[in-house]
Amino acid sequence: MIDLSGRIVFITGASRGIGKQIALKCAKAGATVAACAREDHAFPVVEEINIAGGVAEAISLDVTDGDSVTAAVKTVLDRFQRIDVLVNNAGIVRDQILIRMKPEEWDDVIATNLTSAFTCVRAVLRPMLKQRWGRVINIGSVVGQSGNSGQINYAASKAGLIGFTKALAQEVASRGITVNIVAPGMIETDMTADLGQQARTALESSIPMGRLGLPEDVAGAVCFLASVESSYITGQVIGVNGGMYM
Repeated sequence: MIDLSGRIVFITGASRGIGKQIALKCAKAGATVAACAREDHAFPVVEEINIAGGVAEAISLDVTDGDSVTAAVKTVLDRFQRIDVLVNNAGIVRDQILIRMKPEEWDDVIATNLTSAFTCVRAVLRPMLKQRWGRVINIGSVVGQSGNSGQINYAASKAGLIGFTKALAQEVASRGITVNIVAPGMIETDMTADLGQQARTALESSIPMGRLGLPEDVAGAVCFLASVESSYITGQVIGVNGGMYM
């Protein structure tokens, strides 16, 4: 079993879906979790962790606001004196074909899915460099590897996150910090909940394993990358997609 005892894990977009499961799984592995989301949206997952005997705190965070990121990181550092693991999970979709896509739909997705990773890493990197240990885990998407019609903005943001991950990994490898990206395929979340049965069946038939993934599948990969067992893995794209992209 993965052991994250003593680690401080900072997770963005931790209130639901994949982010929630990452928070729950890291806490179960012994980590102290800073569950970050807008306003008080992370309170329910923090309550669930604390009731189960784990340790977690809800942190108000808007990843598109640099001041909010700085304040959230300062809060965690003041409280726990360190941040060992950063999970950049916050993300949105604004799907539309390019000819109809509004500039703000492009800007919003890039700001939330890609620029926020830059902002959050910049805020936590100096403490990680000082302690000479850290894990940066970015949550990408199979769409960033394969593309997808109607998701130009989303695909660009996730493809950009792959390049960001590989470049950063090279910059910080000598200081004991690893940087990787987990790229989920089609996962059972709010984004897939509204699929009609016909669309769902067609989608499942395109996945070699014949099913959509679960948020827990992604959380398992994240916990492994957060652990000491992954110490010689950096700059990698870890696909959690049931064979959808190889």
